[in-house]
Amino acid sequence: MGEVPIIRNILEANDRIADELNKFFTDNNILCLNLMSSPGSGKTSLLEKTLTDLKGEFKMAVIEGDLQTDNDARRVAATGAQAVQINTEGGCHLNSNQVKEALSLIDTEGLDILFVENVGNLVCPAEFNVGEHHKIALLTVTEGDDKPEKYPLMFHISSVMILNKIDLLPYVDFDMEKAKKHASKLNSDIKIFPLSCRSREGLEGWYQWLREARATKA
Repeated sequence: MGEVPIIRNILEANDRIADELNKFFTDNNILCLNLMSSPGSGKTSLLEKTLTDLKGEFKMAVIEGDLQTDNDARRVAATGAQAVQINTEGGCHLNSNQVKEALSLIDTEGLDILFVENVGNLVCPAEFNVGEHHKIALLTVTEGDDKPEKYPLMFHISSVMILNKIDLLPYVDFDMEKAKKHASKLNSDIKIFPLSCRSREGLEGWYQWLREARATKA
């Protein structure tokens, strides 16, 4: 009887590099966060506010993932933070090897926080670790309160769910309590921060979580 070839899980190689990255980040006292969401959720806007407001407290850098263009990386760099763009040329997520290559272009000396802004997608990014300490899921009130229920893995594995654009609540049909309930049912430990980058409401809660996560990296 002939041998049957076995194709190993494509995630094995990714996870091996992700483990190496996580060890590097931990050993060098760098908090790494993987920001995930659908397109247009406000990940870059949140980064702009965070990088600007906390620049006096932390040295921060961003690895940007997009199919094309360096538009978001330019917005991030305008805050004074280091930014490296990864164009996936159609790929629906970032992988650990891409992050490893991008990291080689960042001055990590004294770096406190590294944000990885993943490609806008509620499915694939959740399946690929990139060495992060925490996954952060963004959901906007314009998307629908059933997103956690429809895309459970994203919210099940995330440490934080940010409910963005709450300034638009009067104009959309979004039940915040229902969204929170769905997410908490999937992950009882998830931290939920309703906020608005435009009005700045709720940002301080997110900032305080960042401070605590940076102190513990756990």
